[in-house]
Amino acid sequence: MTRAARLACSLALLALAGCARDAARPVPPPASVASPPGEGVPRDEPRAKYGNPPFYEVGGRRYVVLTSAVGYTEQGIASWYGPDFHGGRTATGETYDMDAMTGAHPTLPLPTWVRVTNLENGRSVVVRLNDRGPFARGRIIDLSRAAAERLDMIRSGTARVEVVSLAGAARVAGAPAAAATYYAQAGAFGSRENAEALASRLRDAGIAGVAVAESISGGRPIYRVRAGPVATLPEFDALIERLRVAGAADARLAL
Repeated sequence: MTRAARLACSLALLALAGCARDAARPVPPPASVASPPGEGVPRDEPRAKYGNPPFYEVGGRRYVVLTSAVGYTEQGIASWYGPDFHGGRTATGETYDMDAMTGAHPTLPLPTWVRVTNLENGRSVVVRLNDRGPFARGRIIDLSRAAAERLDMIRSGTARVEVVSLAGAARVAGAPAAAATYYAQAGAFGSRENAEALASRLRDAGIAGVAVAESISGGRPIYRVRAGPVATLPEFDALIERLRVAGAADARLAL
């Protein structure tokens, strides 16, 4: 199965086509970062429209997307992906180019620029994260073929690395990140009447924050019944359970 197919199956709620990690510790980002020849210039970019849900699940594991990449650093095993995925879509919707200096990460916001250092030989490279993965336990980053070549890890396939975020140029160091909030979608209907009927049943069940939101999909109106927000994942899981007990069997994360 291709990378895009795996992501499409496992992350269907993300509407994408498209590892255990060490805990982050607050390390201030460098004031300025020079890029070796052939690399892009690290910069803060707006969060991509796709690839940045509050959380997602793959293989029965939940990955919580960080609200900020500022001060992030970790050490672990890097892998790389190449010809089998070349030309496919990344989690952000961009085209994967194995000859570009890019990478994939399970939880950092996309895009994020990071410096990756091969701890086995001291080589380092700057890459732009625009994809999700790897999802194998113990691996913390997936690199493009070009980046892997620079780190001299093509033959071995993996290497122990340090990943340091280069985010923060457009933020005051130490500024708090925005708090995460989670909404649940109880159902989606082509009829407002059906949506309002479900919303009414949920309110009668004592569920707070129930509302009907209208959007357009394929030129037709869609009425989505949402509940929330809640501030933590345990609260979200409890809300999903209450919605299902109240009759919303397909309740899930609202994007």
